[in-house]
Amino acid sequence: MSQFQIDDLLHLMSRLRDPNGGCPWDIKQTYDTIVPCTLEEAYEVADAIERKDFAHLQEELGDLLFQVIFYAQLGLEDGHFKFADVVDSLVTKLVRRHPHVFPDGDLYQLSNASPLNDEQIKGRWEAIKELERQAKGKAQAVTSILDDVPRTLPAIQRAEKLQKRAALVGFDWPEAVQVLDKIEEEIAELREAMLENDHAHIEDELGDVMFAMVNLARHVNVKPEMAIRSTNEKFERRFKYVEASLKEQGIALQDANLEQMELLWLVAKKLES
Repeated sequence: MSQFQIDDLLHLMSRLRDPNGGCPWDIKQTYDTIVPCTLEEAYEVADAIERKDFAHLQEELGDLLFQVIFYAQLGLEDGHFKFADVVDSLVTKLVRRHPHVFPDGDLYQLSNASPLNDEQIKGRWEAIKELERQAKGKAQAVTSILDDVPRTLPAIQRAEKLQKRAALVGFDWPEAVQVLDKIEEEIAELREAMLENDHAHIEDELGDVMFAMVNLARHVNVKPEMAIRSTNEKFERRFKYVEASLKEQGIALQDANLEQMELLWLVAKKLES
């Protein structure tokens, strides 16, 4: 049986922030200063999941939960909100966004409705979110459907969200092959910029290529962030094979030439296949 519950964690957080006897580090933190910690903890959760390290995942989820508790404590101290408000708004939103599960808006009433398929669920979800954005826009004078896409998101993730939002109003390529054509067009423009040796132009055109690649990933139902993370892992695995093989041959990595490394890279690639 677990010894501590959520109320204990809330109490612990209030003690850490207590000006009289609390932790000096925790006391001096602000919303802004703990954002980097929050991002780091989220990535550590993702890393544990990718490595299927579920024992470690439990610990990392606790660290991520602590970030939520920290923000809730700051909100309570500033009179903005408390943890119970965070939970209440979350449950309210999720019940509202799942009418196929809670048709009467009752969290504890079972639904007798016929089950929906994935496309129907996704369609309803997006329609409800659009109504929420419209309501938020009226309250906050939002002038664009892109206004509430967070600027602090990682660039690839933000590109994907911007494209999805524009697609809701029909600004999108109908077929994936058309995105491929766009990528080839952008690569041609990148080649021209490289021939000009104009760094600013190269950066601009390279960004266009990457943005188009994210668009292609979206059209073929691949998460671009997961795709590049997988490729990072593959590169690391193969390069470590090259390192180890050179070491077995008595060749220092810095003394190996590109041809030697390329041959070993191809061996690593063949072994994986």
